[in-house]
Amino acid sequence: MPTDFEELKRRLLQSDEEYRQLATKHHDLDEKIHDLTNRHYLSQPEQLEEITLKKRKLQLKDQMESILRRHSHATGAAQAARG
Repeated sequence: MPTDFEELKRRLLQSDEEYRQLATKHHDLDEKIHDLTNRHYLSQPEQLEEITLKKRKLQLKDQMESILRRHSHATGAAQAARG
């Protein structure tokens, strides 16, 4: 059963260009990290790349969460004003 939060994510993917770009970058980084973790051995530069990609992915997630919170508060305020 979808939550309001999941519905908000879907709406933002359709309507908010910044959120959509962040989600796309987040997904791309996830694929790169997955490719690295599937290797049996990582060289020193590959290990550093993996750490860097994970940090960047977390930064993107934080930015996405910030947008979600902003829209969630705006939606909640609009509903409270109507009700």
